[in-house]
Amino acid sequence: MAGHTENEITIAAPLDLVWDMTNDVERWPQLFSEYADAEVLSRQGDTVTFRLTMHPDENGKVWSWVSERTTDRDKLTVTARRVEPGPFEYMNIRWEYEETPDGTRMRWTQDFAMRPDAPVDDAGMTDIINRNSPVQMALIRDRIEQAADERRTSPVTPA
Repeated sequence: MAGHTENEITIAAPLDLVWDMTNDVERWPQLFSEYADAEVLSRQGDTVTFRLTMHPDENGKVWSWVSERTTDRDKLTVTARRVEPGPFEYMNIRWEYEETPDGTRMRWTQDFAMRPDAPVDDAGMTDIINRNSPVQMALIRDRIEQAADERRTSPVTPA
């Protein structure tokens, strides 16, 4: 049985700002609390290949993997997959963005399967993702809304 998660949040900020900040992979360590480092390995068109490194877990283990992410600004979607799946047989991710009267809705869908020798099974990873994604999304929302507020209140200097 494979795992599947869907999580979403509305961010009170313009779509362009949400898109730009959430797709700036190099700055993910400042956007997410779980990433210690994000290293871009290559770019080809709208596709970026990068290594993510997490902060050490409760046992001191540092998890790291390579992912590939392709943005489609016209369709307001991003598709990603782990190139180095680690404990996953596969991990496919889709991010969708939508303008709403309240700001920008961001939705994350993850489809995956764990390897038989992984530390957790599909159900266990589904629970982990469903606990962690709302925490990370709320943090991202707060950081983007703060950036939006700073842009609205910064003084305009004449040209």
